[in-house]
Amino acid sequence: MGQSTDIIGGKESVPHSRPYMAALIIRVEGNTSLCGGTLIKRNWVLTAAHCFPKERKKSIPQAIVFLGAHSLTGKKQQRIKIIGRYGHPQYNEKTLENDIMLLKMEKSAKIDRHVKCIELPSTSNDVEAGTQCLVAGWGITDNKSRNISTMLREVNVTVIQRSVCNDENHYKHSMYVTSNMLCAGDDKGGKDACVGDSGGPLICNGKQRGIVSFGAKSECGNQRYPGIYTLLTEDYLAWIREITEPFTDVPEL
Repeated sequence: MGQSTDIIGGKESVPHSRPYMAALIIRVEGNTSLCGGTLIKRNWVLTAAHCFPKERKKSIPQAIVFLGAHSLTGKKQQRIKIIGRYGHPQYNEKTLENDIMLLKMEKSAKIDRHVKCIELPSTSNDVEAGTQCLVAGWGITDNKSRNISTMLREVNVTVIQRSVCNDENHYKHSMYVTSNMLCAGDDKGGKDACVGDSGGPLICNGKQRGIVSFGAKSECGNQRYPGIYTLLTEDYLAWIREITEPFTDVPEL
């Protein structure tokens, strides 16, 4: 996955069954990239910090949020500009610790049957190994073609013990999976997020518990390198409240 991620080994989602999903089209210096996210309030989207490179005077990222989309080429989705970006103050672009960001939209989304806010967890308890979760996005579906999916796709993954993901056969010699992260995949491989899915949600028992963060570059679905997700800890949930609650909703579209 490197610095971004897509759905490997999954299936096309039932259209509009994930109304909280956001697609982010990000443009920097003429280059365009794709990330995922979730609508957590009518004018706030939650995503991964690594989706946005460090700002330089001549390379300020511009981003648009697509809401209510199943197909990215459809015409009925809501498209709203991003006017504020709040990356976690302790985000580390090398270790991807604290890989979490809040995006403030120019206008509030219109809530309807295709667009709804996701429910964040009321508890910050860890997600136990063996828990079945779901990850969704419009990212690439195989390591060779590198083509994104125009339709929203999803796949079920299983949470794996951090000690396993940090052992000799997994991430020990590259990245470290901390207590602020979750590791999830499949024992046989072939089920994963990948390039383009970064920032999207990890849904466990109907609640968003994580954010797609990283994996092994060009090896999405490799059982040795399961997907790594930012865990929505109590500290992160408190930070989200601190940033978003002082702002009132802006007018609807």
